[in-house]
Amino acid sequence: MRRSTTRSIRVAAALLGCVLSAVTGTALAETVMITGANSGIGLEFARQYAAKGWTVIATQRRSEVPQTLADLMKKHPNVRVESLDVTDPGQAAALARKLAGTPIDVLINNAGVYNDRGNCKADDESCPGDWNTQSFGKLRYALLDTILAVNVKGPLIVSESFYENVKASRLKKIVAISSSNGTLTGEKTPRPGAMFYRTSKAALNRSMQIVAASVKEDGVTVIMLNPGPTLTERQSYLKDNPIMLKTSATVANMISTIDKTTLEQTGSFLRYDGQPEPW
Repeated sequence: MRRSTTRSIRVAAALLGCVLSAVTGTALAETVMITGANSGIGLEFARQYAAKGWTVIATQRRSEVPQTLADLMKKHPNVRVESLDVTDPGQAAALARKLAGTPIDVLINNAGVYNDRGNCKADDESCPGDWNTQSFGKLRYALLDTILAVNVKGPLIVSESFYENVKASRLKKIVAISSSNGTLTGEKTPRPGAMFYRTSKAALNRSMQIVAASVKEDGVTVIMLNPGPTLTERQSYLKDNPIMLKTSATVANMISTIDKTTLEQTGSFLRYDGQPEPW
């Protein structure tokens, strides 16, 4: 009799939870916010989290919703798209006001600039860009300003602006997509080239390490992830290179790593599969 009563109470509680969720519109799933979600790694994060049933806030800097995200929203009603230039504190503050009271379980700072796309059409994601302007003797310093603004300043602006949302969530995680190109100790003999990008990733790792130390008391975990050599649209010319990883595979691994990461690991730089990276 007691067992039957206990089961009845559990069923009633579960039903009540469903009813309250339906009435209030409160999502039972976690929420992820992804910057630079219109292509490449960011888009794949949005796809995979959406397929897992998470509420996805996908941000991108264009005034119009890119077709990639429009298609994703049609397929998954749990995806919303917001416009955000990560280098603009005013835009970030405005979006934070719009999202006030919305817990963000995982905040993924993915938006980044890799090379000089000055000669690429704005909507041509397959254009690889030009690495030459990051080589010593050919440095284009205006590009350095852009790369540092997006790759270092951007994650700081976004992390600060949406910190209350993260702190109010259940999982409380901030992620920065970095690169082994930013290592200070992982190369026995540093190679030339890609100076601005590699410098920015070293700076990103250090800045996010300091963020981790600053927010640990709030129970917020901060990690930097190296996605590895990923075959995004812009690296399609490397499709025959055996070291290149499929975007779907590296993102699936990073999601698993994010899931497993604990507060004890905060401030860590990890490979996509969770292995520690030297930097």
